[in-house]
Amino acid sequence: MKRRLSDKINARLERHLPEQRLFMKSEQGTRFVRLRPLMQAGVLAGGALFLGWTVVVTSFFLIGTISSGSSRDQTARAYTAYETRLAAISEERDSRTAEAEQALNRFYAALDEVSKMQSTVLAAEQRVRELETGIEVIQRTLRRTVSERNEARDEVQTLMARIEDAPEAAAQAERLAADRSTTALALADALDATALERDEARVVAEGADAEIARMETMAEVVAERNDRIFTRLEEALETSLAPLDKVFSRAGISSDALLSSVRSGYSGQGGPLEPVVISTRGGSAIPDIETERANRILDKLDEVDAYRLAAETIPLAHPLRSAHRRTSGFGPRWGRMHSGMDFAAGRDTPIHTTADGVVTFAGWQSGYGKLVKIRHALGFETRYAHLNTIGVKVGQRVSRGDTLGGMGTTGRSTGVHLHYEVRRGGQALNPNTFLSAGQDVF
Repeated sequence: MKRRLSDKINARLERHLPEQRLFMKSEQGTRFVRLRPLMQAGVLAGGALFLGWTVVVTSFFLIGTISSGSSRDQTARAYTAYETRLAAISEERDSRTAEAEQALNRFYAALDEVSKMQSTVLAAEQRVRELETGIEVIQRTLRRTVSERNEARDEVQTLMARIEDAPEAAAQAERLAADRSTTALALADALDATALERDEARVVAEGADAEIARMETMAEVVAERNDRIFTRLEEALETSLAPLDKVFSRAGISSDALLSSVRSGYSGQGGPLEPVVISTRGGSAIPDIETERANRILDKLDEVDAYRLAAETIPLAHPLRSAHRRTSGFGPRWGRMHSGMDFAAGRDTPIHTTADGVVTFAGWQSGYGKLVKIRHALGFETRYAHLNTIGVKVGQRVSRGDTLGGMGTTGRSTGVHLHYEVRRGGQALNPNTFLSAGQDVF
């Protein structure tokens, strides 16, 4: 039965695959092998399957290679964009700070000029009041003198009638009249001089009023320009702080606790920015709006610097910078909790620290194989397991991006990969939260 079925199949296939004979000649004689149509069809089918399998495997390999290269390019572009953005923000901050300082200097100069002009106006007004008082005194004296002169004239006329009987009294009356006339002329001259001084003081006062108006206009222009500068500074700072707040919010970190911790442990050069205080000539502070806005901007700049320091001490960077594949995530796996993320790449692929910290463990640990633990700020700890080589020592202080070893397959591992963990207070956290948040920074 089987033979008849085979013969039927060979008969149908013989139209397309005629029977072939393969002759093999040796010293013992010549032999041949019959290649029937069914055998030829089997050989061709096997070759097609092998070719198809080769094409599929090659396609998967090329797709994996292209995906790894794309991920690496995206990471490089994201890092370059962050560096460019950080440099632009720093330049903008320095430029706005310089403009604010220049505006404050111009404002101080304007205040000094206004103070001087006010002093001049006050002195002129005081002089005018003194002159007016002097004029009033002189006018009263003049009126009294004129009255006395009239009385003297009347007395002279009376005495003239008696001059024949009293020549000596007449001479004395003439002398008294001459003295009073001289006094009246002197008083008139003094009155004219005082009036002239009063007019000059009024001219000076009018000029001082015009200068004060000009200075007030200049102060308004300076205030408007300062408002534009402060507004641009405030907008730039809000634009800079918004993504940073988003980063730490996605990482589950309180911004207030973060800033408090960074400021309490601040050890860089320069220290926090001091508030601006504007004093008058007497030394008392002026709580004006511009000063308050400038102090708020300085506080925001201090926050930006604190965020920058915090970003270097919290594990937001990626432990791998070479081409790699994510092979396992955080969460339950095979009935057990997987406390980290796995990344696969070639053996001895460099592994980098994800934040500044201190190495607390570097050696072999059951299950992890060769393991490195790093303690970071705010109670964070990162772990790098299954390493092939370790390049750091316990107690060594490392910075973000330093190489700590090479990828391997030590410990409980099914292939070359990195097992990466992020812990806080001993509790395992999802590393993907920090890696995703770090894309907005690094």
